[in-house]
Amino acid sequence: MPLGDVETFHDNDEWCNRVEGERGLLGTYATKAEAVEAGRDEARRRSAEHIIKNLDGTIGERNSYGNDPRDIPG
Repeated sequence: MPLGDVETFHDNDEWCNRVEGERGLLGTYATKAEAVEAGRDEARRRSAEHIIKNLDGTIGERNSYGNDPRDIPG
């Protein structure tokens, strides 16, 4: 995960958001839906990727809200 990307994941019975390369969490949430909404808003604010993980830690969804280097015009 590149620096600055926002990740939504499950840990210790709560859903969390963090930013790659930064210390600490952006927040913790009772439900995945709440965490995804907050993570999406933060990724949009940062023009970054939002990686949403499943309960088992696998990537379930990935969305880009900025300058995605994988988007090649053409």
